[in-house]
Amino acid sequence: MTTRPIHTRAAITATAAGALLTSTIAPAAATPGNGVHAIELNHSVADGRDFVLRDITIDPGGTTGWHWHAGTVVGVVKQGTLTHYAADCAVDGVYAAGDSISEPSGADHVHVGRNLGPEPVVLEVLYATPVGEPLSGDAAAPPCGLP
Repeated sequence: MTTRPIHTRAAITATAAGALLTSTIAPAAATPGNGVHAIELNHSVADGRDFVLRDITIDPGGTTGWHWHAGTVVGVVKQGTLTHYAADCAVDGVYAAGDSISEPSGADHVHVGRNLGPEPVVLEVLYATPVGEPLSGDAAAPPCGLP
């Protein structure tokens, strides 16, 4: 029988427990996107922030899932119509081709974008996020019932 030092076994046990908790808890709270495709066009770093430029396509009937951003997001609708909902499920914007959109940062700004139209929504989006932070964080659907 092979024995490992106690600190190694403890580290393995802690790592396994952490992975189990993460895989058990996080997906249950998340509301994943559906029909969303992104292409990264550019990524640069300046002043302690990651600047990521992406083209995002949301298929008809698609949704970004409920989420929030650690940094500011600005974009323009290149095609289609995006319907944007605030955390209280109220529509806080309907954006057509040529319209600009901005989203503030912070977990207190949970939102979802949906494509309720017959054609794909195409967005060009610039994320300005603290270095190393993800572009978005998943959030649970609010109690108002909108998926």
